[in-house]
Amino acid sequence: MSTSILFDAPGPRTVARHRLYSIIAYVALAALAAAAVWRMYDTGQFAYDQWEPLLTPAYIEALLVDGLLKTLQMAFLSIVLAVVFGLVFGMGKLSDHSWVSWPCWVVVEFFRAVPLLLLIIFIFFSFGVGDGIGSFWSVVVGLTLYNGAVLAEVFRAGVNAVPRGQSEAAYAIGMRKTQVMNIVLLPQAVKIMLPAIISQCVVALKDTSLGFYILAPGLTAVGRGIWIQFGNQFQVAIVVAALYILANLVLTWIATWAQRKFVGERKPLALATAPQETGE
Repeated sequence: MSTSILFDAPGPRTVARHRLYSIIAYVALAALAAAAVWRMYDTGQFAYDQWEPLLTPAYIEALLVDGLLKTLQMAFLSIVLAVVFGLVFGMGKLSDHSWVSWPCWVVVEFFRAVPLLLLIIFIFFSFGVGDGIGSFWSVVVGLTLYNGAVLAEVFRAGVNAVPRGQSEAAYAIGMRKTQVMNIVLLPQAVKIMLPAIISQCVVALKDTSLGFYILAPGLTAVGRGIWIQFGNQFQVAIVVAALYILANLVLTWIATWAQRKFVGERKPLALATAPQETGE
């Protein structure tokens, strides 16, 4: 049996006790799930007339085209703009010039501190109503500013996480700071930053639902129209949540694939078995 330097390996009686605790926990969770299902059945939540609107082609098209597609458009635009915003202001905070770093610091800290919903509402009533940018772009701008501020800190922390010897070696061979940043630091920092960037992309996609408060298009807005008409809030919430989860899973899979494809490192075994060049 394997041991640890932090604690002794559990003995047979401890292992049996832990298995008993696990079984009790699983039984309790199964009982809670069964009670929830029974409660929904008892209150008629599984009745066909409650689910029928969500099986109607017209409403399915509305959820997918007017709902999911608009949500993905808002998320895509805000993610792309937030990455650009974060890169510019994150690098600005690393500047040696105080007249650049201090304004960048103020902007990043301000938009990180403002609640996102309050920011979206402020943008909408300041620039979106009437002949303004509208609710769609109000959500995009709000998500860009908030997530861009978070990504600015991610970029700054990723660059600072690269071992200091890398930049010192680059300066020693005569590189300028811009060359050191673009050629040496950023390519290595990307590998450190990608998990946080992927997580922030998922957050941006979920936060598009906040556009509901300013009547922006999207899944939540379409779902609201359906449950107001048919009074099936629970059923609509289940379907809308499932679509959000599916979209987030696909986004996470794409981002993870891109990470492995473009910045993934080869395994040590692959490096060891790779053909070696010889002078012959």
